[in-house]
Amino acid sequence: MPLFPLASKDPAGAKRWQRVATLALYAVLVALALWVIRSFIPAIVWALVIAIVVWPLLERLSSPTQSSLRASAIALALTAGVGLFVVLPIVGIFTQVLHETHHLMKWVVDVEQNGIALPQFAQRLPFGQQIADWWQANLARPLQGSPAMQQLRDTHVATAGRHFGTLALKGVVHFGFMLLTLFVLLRTGPQMSAQVARAVRRVFGADGTHLAMRMATAVRGTVSGLVVVGLGEGAVIGVAYFAAGLPHAAELALVTAIAAMLPFCAPIAFGLAALWLFVHDQAAGALAVLATGIVVVFLAEHFVRPGLIGSATRLPFLLVLFGILGGAETFGLVGLFVGPALMTILTVLWREALS
Repeated sequence: MPLFPLASKDPAGAKRWQRVATLALYAVLVALALWVIRSFIPAIVWALVIAIVVWPLLERLSSPTQSSLRASAIALALTAGVGLFVVLPIVGIFTQVLHETHHLMKWVVDVEQNGIALPQFAQRLPFGQQIADWWQANLARPLQGSPAMQQLRDTHVATAGRHFGTLALKGVVHFGFMLLTLFVLLRTGPQMSAQVARAVRRVFGADGTHLAMRMATAVRGTVSGLVVVGLGEGAVIGVAYFAAGLPHAAELALVTAIAAMLPFCAPIAFGLAALWLFVHDQAAGALAVLATGIVVVFLAEHFVRPGLIGSATRLPFLLVLFGILGGAETFGLVGLFVGPALMTILTVLWREALS
């Protein structure tokens, strides 16, 4: 007895059932493949985002008649450049942290023996006397042998160390796979681009190709808006760090630039710097850093960054903001770039529906 008796009497119906079964099989196989590589999907997405960003440079350096060796060399050089752009700041900051570790250990020993002295500005704060009384009772005394210090030494430090080591190892592995994927994408870029374009055109038509190009433009515009503007914010605020006499001003400017690449995170960096200055009785420098940071972040977040992203994607400011924040909340850091691309799709579909 045939499995689909109605389809067996109708050749057209049989073909429809075959197409449905084929599509179902394809969907199951794709879902299974994605499930198998689920741990590496973030690395693949990051590689795709970076490949889209550096694609114009790849096209300039490449030629249609280039040899396989030249293509591999170009892909390797671009991949190495991306890797150094990410690794060098991390290595610099980590090296500085290790260099300052002995100062931290010296401070911990001093706290155990002598306690933490009350900052001079504390008594000038609201409820300053109450704060001073609590501080003298809990922190100004020697802390050696206290339950809090013992627990900090025995439990929290070890747990935090293991957790940090696990995250660092996982990050290194995923970063390595991201670079490997990026190299393959750049090495096979022209051929893969043509194949993807043909597949998109065959499945979705000319509208699908146009939409894919708009998505790529959205990703490039978002990277420019986040990375370039973040570096600019860090540079300008770093000048204020130097003028205020902050130690390690260059490293702090780099940290501020990295924080500024994430929406609304720059105030944390320059706010802590201003707090350090205020604690060390440098109120004028603290106010200068705060004022500079507030002005720079206000201009960058409300005018420069939305202008760069919006002009590249032709998105309204509100959709740019929702795309960045919603993408980050849903997909993590890579969502900063995926979110505006999805907002671009919605905008294009809406405009085409109204036209």
